[in-house]
Amino acid sequence: QVQLVESGGGLVQAGGSLRLSCAASGRTFNSYALGWFRQAPGKEREFVGAINWIGDKTFSADSVKGRFTVSRDTAKNTVYLEMNSLKPEDTAVYYCAAEEGSVATMFLRSNPDYWGQGTQVTVSS
Repeated sequence: QVQLVESGGGLVQAGGSLRLSCAASGRTFNSYALGWFRQAPGKEREFVGAINWIGDKTFSADSVKGRFTVSRDTAKNTVYLEMNSLKPEDTAVYYCAAEEGSVATMFLRSNPDYWGQGTQVTVSS
């Protein structure tokens, strides 16, 4: 059974940084992309960024490019979201996700096979 467990959320001031982690277990992810989505109150869930487990190709949403970085450590089965220059509009619940396929598949479908439980990120102005 696949499990994705996020950690690292919290409260941060605008301009600050946070790093989210997602521990993945339950299968091998060689043919998967792992990534992040977020959902702010009253808004639809949106794609943030993703990485291919093999080959480490990444893709990020325009709204976070240059500020957020997705990476992974295959030895630890963990994917990360490094968030810098945070803005109040980045406030949301951030979800880790896994999808069989590539980063392009995850972005285009935006309906991954597996989800984590989510972690709250709050950016104060």
